[in-house]
Amino acid sequence: MSKQFSSLGISAPILKALGELNIVEPTEIQQKTIPLLLAETQDVVGLAKTGTGKTAAFGLPLLQLVDAESPAVQAVILVPTRELGQQIFRNLEDFGKHIPNISIASVCGGIPIKPQIERLTQPTQIVVATPGRLIDLIQRKAIDLKQTSYLVLDEADEMVSILKESLDEIVAELPKKHRTLLFSATLPGTIKQLIQNYLNKNVVQVSANMETAGNQGIDHEYIVVDPIEKLDVLMHFLNSKEGERGIIFCKTKAAVNKLAKNLAINRFSSGALHGSLSQGIRDRIMEQFREGHINILVATDLAARGIDVKEISYVVNYHLPDTYENYVHRSGRTARAGAKGLSLTVLQEEEVVEIPEFEAELGIKFTKFQKPSALSLEENNMLLWAKQIFKTKPNHEISSDLKTKVKTVFHHLTKDELIEKLMASYVLQNKVEVTEKPVKKFKK
Repeated sequence: MSKQFSSLGISAPILKALGELNIVEPTEIQQKTIPLLLAETQDVVGLAKTGTGKTAAFGLPLLQLVDAESPAVQAVILVPTRELGQQIFRNLEDFGKHIPNISIASVCGGIPIKPQIERLTQPTQIVVATPGRLIDLIQRKAIDLKQTSYLVLDEADEMVSILKESLDEIVAELPKKHRTLLFSATLPGTIKQLIQNYLNKNVVQVSANMETAGNQGIDHEYIVVDPIEKLDVLMHFLNSKEGERGIIFCKTKAAVNKLAKNLAINRFSSGALHGSLSQGIRDRIMEQFREGHINILVATDLAARGIDVKEISYVVNYHLPDTYENYVHRSGRTARAGAKGLSLTVLQEEEVVEIPEFEAELGIKFTKFQKPSALSLEENNMLLWAKQIFKTKPNHEISSDLKTKVKTVFHHLTKDELIEKLMASYVLQNKVEVTEKPVKKFKK
């Protein structure tokens, strides 16, 4: 018989909020972590893969442990990106909406600091922050951590380099007696060193869902392409997923911009996300994606953390990730909340040798995705061309006289005849282009 949150010691106001959110059955990491945080006093390391509910694993106990009657900051949650910070902030607000006087603040980088300083003058029990912004607030004496009993390091493996530089300064502001709760999807040597340096020697380690490096609902597949056909193959795949939502990961900002431009040209409902965009633009794109106004997100690894959208049916690694951990976090964006999902990696022939290494390191199995035939790619390109025409807005600056002359040329044709001629013209034009200049219809 599965456990319920009430059996873990969660209080009535939080149980009410969980019920309204249709969150009934705790995940494995939640079952193991929540009673430990509520009943014990040791530092805790929680290891679980993405999409397994780590936010609730530490968030629910924190909401219950802090004193809502006290105006002091009692818990700080450090996160690697503002996107993840906003997600955690929203989750905590939802979980704690029936707790009287509870107050949570998000103070992450990338946006003006003055409104955050003003916000911290009000009673606040829990603060979600990126390390750099928190240190800035400490240096400005805009935040008081002298009564902070809990420090949470979420997605610690993603911000380990930042923490190496900044954790000393943050810990110096905390009371000597405080609990550190570290959560991560992976446990590289750098994290082990961090645990040894900053957590109590009696730290309790909790592991869940660690038998594979990702959600069991993810199909891991790869497809081998020549560089010249890479974009055409992707367009073919995206057309087959029309109406579904997915994320395409690229290695660089320039690659994200280039691919997003191609998707826009071909009238795919898409948006781009990378670190050089202003925080306002990033927030707007994320909101459009979260609300379903755009179906495809093209992103750097910045977006591999902090996207918790249940309906993402596929992830495409347009470029192979640099690390095994990045693959875990990329693929973990799909198959969330018990759903199924596909993680498709696009490879060139010389990269195929890396697949067994990913399988061995992550304990997963890849299957080969069948590449479409040349004829199928050409047919797909014609469909994309037809969609471009269909979605092109009329040009009202063309003179009525010229429009009349053009209509006269076509006036005796039926709709079917006109379409036949347009398609024949497309084929002829493509043949001419191939003969005169060896490039594809769509720029690579």
